[in-house]
Amino acid sequence: MSRLEAKKPSLCKREPLTSERVRATLSVLKGIVTSCYGPSGRLKLLHNGLGGCVCTTSQSSALFPNLSVTHPILKILTTSVQNHVSCFSDCGLFTAILCCNLIENVQRTGLLPSTVIKLNKHLLSLCTSYLKSQVCGCRVPVDFSSTEVLLCLVRSILTSKPACMLTRKEIDHISTLILRAFLLTIPENAEDHIILGKSIIVPLKGQGVIDSAVLPGILIEMSEVQLMKILPIKKSDSLKVALFCASLSGELSDIGEGTVVVNYGVSLENAVLDQLLNLGRQLVTDHVDLVMCQKVIHPSLKQFLSMHHVIAIDRVGVALMEPLRKVTGTQPIGSLGPVPPSSYGNVKDLCIEKFGCKHFFHLIPNEATVCSLLLCSRNDTTWDELKLTCQTALHVLQLTIKDPCVLLGGGCTETHLAAYIRHKTFKEPESISKDDGYTQTELQLIAEAFCSALESLAGSLEHDGGEILTDMKYGHVWSVQADSPSVVNWPDLLSRCGCGLYNSREELDWSFLRSTRHPFAPQTGLALEAVGSASTLTLDCFTAKLNGLQVAVETANLILDLSYVIEDKN
Repeated sequence: MSRLEAKKPSLCKREPLTSERVRATLSVLKGIVTSCYGPSGRLKLLHNGLGGCVCTTSQSSALFPNLSVTHPILKILTTSVQNHVSCFSDCGLFTAILCCNLIENVQRTGLLPSTVIKLNKHLLSLCTSYLKSQVCGCRVPVDFSSTEVLLCLVRSILTSKPACMLTRKEIDHISTLILRAFLLTIPENAEDHIILGKSIIVPLKGQGVIDSAVLPGILIEMSEVQLMKILPIKKSDSLKVALFCASLSGELSDIGEGTVVVNYGVSLENAVLDQLLNLGRQLVTDHVDLVMCQKVIHPSLKQFLSMHHVIAIDRVGVALMEPLRKVTGTQPIGSLGPVPPSSYGNVKDLCIEKFGCKHFFHLIPNEATVCSLLLCSRNDTTWDELKLTCQTALHVLQLTIKDPCVLLGGGCTETHLAAYIRHKTFKEPESISKDDGYTQTELQLIAEAFCSALESLAGSLEHDGGEILTDMKYGHVWSVQADSPSVVNWPDLLSRCGCGLYNSREELDWSFLRSTRHPFAPQTGLALEAVGSASTLTLDCFTAKLNGLQVAVETANLILDLSYVIEDKN
C-alpha cells in the first residue's frame, strides 16, 4: 500500500507587488518584450529543454505561447496579452510593454491602489474618446478606392518583424501580394453585410521570397505518383465536382461505431469494395469530372474512375474542406450510399501548375472569394515567421474594413497621446472628471506616470543607443543616431518623424523625450494633404492598438488591485 502524504497548506502572500522578487520578475519580462519591439528589435531563441523545435522570433504571437512563466502575476499578464493577440493578431508587444510600464510607474507614486485604478480608468476613457474623435491628430482615415494607405499598413507590419529576414524589395513584393490576396477575398457584389472569403497560405520552402505568388482558387500539392498517372484534363465550360469527407479507403475502421452483422461465407472486404465501385458507377453516370476526398481513396476505385476519365484527388486534408466547399459549391458527402444531385458542385477549370520543384492541382473557381498565397522562403525558420506575419497582416486588413482608419506608427501615436493627456490634466483638469474622490495633485501624479509609460513605450523602439526627441508642435517622436554630436542644429540630423508624416524642415522645436518640459497642446486634426504627400508612412492597426491600450490599462489595474496571492502547492 502506498504511503499517504499529508496535504500541505496553501501558500498565502500579502501585497505581492511589494515583494522585490516579484518586481524583479516583472522587470525581466519587461526586458524580454521591450528588446523585441520594433523593426530593430532583437530576436529571441526559444527552446524547450525537454525537446521540440526551436523558435526564433520577435513577435508576440510566437513569443508568448513558447514563453513559460510560473508566477501568478506574470500568468495574468501573459494570458491577457495572448487573449488580445488571439482576437486581433497585432500589437501584443505594445500591450505587454505598456502594462509593465504602468505598473512600474504608478508604484513610484506611493498612492493607494484604489486611487490609482480610478484615475487610470479616467485617463483611459480620455485616450479612447480622443482616438475615436474626428479631431484626433494621429488617426488617418482609409480610402478603399486607393491602395496607398493599405500598402503602408501591410509594409509596416512586415518591417516590424526582423526574423522574417526580408530585404526592402522583398517587403514591397510580399506587401503587394498580401493586399492582392485580401482584395480577392472581398465579394464583387458586396452589399451592407460583407462576408469575406479566405486566403490559404501554401508553403514552398527553399525558394526565394520573390518567387511567392497569389492565385485565385485553390492549390493542392500533387505527389510524384499522381503526376505520373495524371489524366489529360478535358476542356469544357466547367467541371462537375464531388467532394467527400468520408473515407473511400474501404477500411472497416472508417465505417464508424456500431455492430456489423455478416452472413456466413460473405467477404466483408469484397462487400465494401463492391459498395465503393457502385458509388463509382453512380459518379460516372452522373458525369462527374473531378472527385476529391478528405481522406484516402481505394486504389481499385481510383483505377475505375481513371478508366472512365474521372480525375481523383485524395488526402486533401480537413483544412481545405471548407475552402473547397466555397470554391466548388458542393455539399461534402459523408457516406458511401447514393449521392443526391444537390451535393455536386463545379469549378471553372483544373490545371497543373509547377512552382520550384513542386507540382500542384490548381482549381480555378467560377466566382469565389478564395485564393492561394504561395509563400516562399529560404528555410523553415524564416518561413514560419513569415507565415505568422502574413496571417497577422491579412487579419489586420479585415479589421480595417470594420473600422476604416489607421493610427500613425513609429511611436508617434504614443508621444502625441502623452502630450494631449499631459496638456488636458494640467491645463483643463475639469475636462477629465468631476469626481471629488481624488485631489488635483494625485491626478497630476498619475497622469505623469501614464504619460511617461506611453513615452517610454515609444522610446523602446530605439535599441542602438540613439537619442529620442519629440517636437513641441505635433508631439511626434524623432530619432537621432548614437554617435551624433552633442551640440548640433537638429534639422541637420533629423529627416522625418517616426511615422514619416512630417519632415525636419518645418519650423519645429524639439526636446529630449525623457526630459522635463512644460505641457503643450499638440496640433489636433490631421491634414489629409500631409498624408498624401508623404511617400512612405509607418502605420498601426486602429482596432488592434485601441484594444491593446484598453487591455494594458485594465490588466495593470487588475494586478495593482491584488491584495493576496494564494497558491496551492499540493
